[in-house]
Amino acid sequence: MHNLPPLVELRAFDAVARHMSFKKAALELCVTPTAISHQIRLLEHYCGCALFRRRPRPLALTDAGARLFPAIRDGLEVFATAIAAVKRDSDQQPLRVTTTNAFASRWLVPRLSEWRKLHPDVPLEVIGTDTVLDLQAGEGDVAIRYATGRAVPTGGIVDDLLRDTFWPVYNPRLLSTGQLRRPVDLAEHVLIHSYWSPADLEPPTWQRWLAAAQRRWREVPEFKNMQHLSFREELHAIEAVIAGQGIGIFSDALVAPELAAGTLVKAFKLSLPGYRFYVIRRPGHPRERTIRIFSEWLRSATLKSRS
Repeated sequence: MHNLPPLVELRAFDAVARHMSFKKAALELCVTPTAISHQIRLLEHYCGCALFRRRPRPLALTDAGARLFPAIRDGLEVFATAIAAVKRDSDQQPLRVTTTNAFASRWLVPRLSEWRKLHPDVPLEVIGTDTVLDLQAGEGDVAIRYATGRAVPTGGIVDDLLRDTFWPVYNPRLLSTGQLRRPVDLAEHVLIHSYWSPADLEPPTWQRWLAAAQRRWREVPEFKNMQHLSFREELHAIEAVIAGQGIGIFSDALVAPELAAGTLVKAFKLSLPGYRFYVIRRPGHPRERTIRIFSEWLRSATLKSRS
């Protein structure tokens, strides 16, 4: 590769040659006329000859400057055209959003029609996975992750999104009486479970809920004496409860539509602390503006769901 002077000096020369004015070139490039003059002198020093005749006025190109101007002008136009094409192609690529399968299916996907109405020119690719993808390595563009308590996720720029609570819920068709009145009534029903990683130190499970219930009520059935149905996937556990196969403990954010419609109802006035959800992006992402717009839309969707 041939040695070239800095691009800033070539841009300054192009602007001055087009306007035949240091002042107008400075206005175009948002610098001072003194800075433009300095950049032109550096380029002239690099070329070993004068590129402009400054006296007598008006400003004019020397023979060397006249030979150089078309090449720099055309070269900068080629650069601009190529960069615009690359940027256009990049903007047309889907924005890759990674989150858990449950959050993607139960919270994000039902709201995507609203995103498409507002931003039809920004397609999304939703990557539903319980594996934490590496944004720094380019495995995704933006992530929606959750953590308990003060354990804020790391690995990028983190913005707060929402917080949930876990409630025992059931399909009211499950009961002839219409509702569970006492914790002891749980002994007559199946407890629905979903898998929680051993890394979760305080998962919202039936064991934890029953332990909390025993501190509030006298008659609480023993976990080991009850009927159980377990699922690896949280989505399957939710579907089992909606189908009336038992009682489960789920995030009020994930079953909000069913709670609002009465398809599911809360059992007892005892809940377990949930998680905080965060939007995460890597600093300096080339599509940072688009990601910021998406993050703002997520927060507005959260506020709308609470109203």
